[in-house]
Amino acid sequence: MESMTLTRKEMSSLLLSLQGNHEQSPLTILQTAWSKNHQQACQKGASLPAFLTTEMRPVIEKVIQGIQFNGFSLQEIADLGSLIEYSNVSITSIQNWVKRDFKELFVIKEGRKYSINQAALLFIIDDLKSNLDFLSIRRLFHTLFFGREKDITEFIEPVQFYYAYSTMFEELDANNDQMFDIVGHTSTANSQDTLLDNMVKAYADRVAQSMTGISKAQQKGVSNILVISALSVQTSYLQAVAKRYYNATVFLDFD
Repeated sequence: MESMTLTRKEMSSLLLSLQGNHEQSPLTILQTAWSKNHQQACQKGASLPAFLTTEMRPVIEKVIQGIQFNGFSLQEIADLGSLIEYSNVSITSIQNWVKRDFKELFVIKEGRKYSINQAALLFIIDDLKSNLDFLSIRRLFHTLFFGREKDITEFIEPVQFYYAYSTMFEELDANNDQMFDIVGHTSTANSQDTLLDNMVKAYADRVAQSMTGISKAQQKGVSNILVISALSVQTSYLQAVAKRYYNATVFLDFD
């Protein structure tokens, strides 16, 4: 069976839609994502057999059935995370994060499930950990989601931020090769790293400036965190490729 795969932008769109904050329905987002990955089968009129060989997690089956979500269980969040391309989300890591490493962010009332924003936070943690330790991630979260006020009034929703940097990454990777599309690099022009830095930061500045309800100073911090997050997505891809080659080397036993 083939597993369904979603990009981060598709996953963040799905979360926004489940929250009621996206122009497309959850089912439409899933249909579009699946069709994109099965273009040949759809063109040949073989969409039914292709769909029947696609593994659907129980949480996705609920979305297909139109079931309303008031929240997610940890297993449902792990199942959603497993659909994200080049992601390392697992139920074990999620349990560690909510019960130990980031427990102050995941307080829920007895009997209630985790919110859509808390699910987005877990996916953001998974991305950021490719470049940062947990202490650094907590500091970024304090700046990004709670500002400097002691009442920790939330001014940017995690799911909105997840969508922002996921969209940013995809638009800077127009050819979908999981690498930023850098132009202008020649032997006499700016170096590759300078071009990358300038391109990503300029885009992040525009996104941050478009956000309402935050100050100019906060926009600067948000812009920097957008850069970190988008770069972390690319890092996740590189780590996944390296891990695949490691597994192939061990499994195939070239000795």
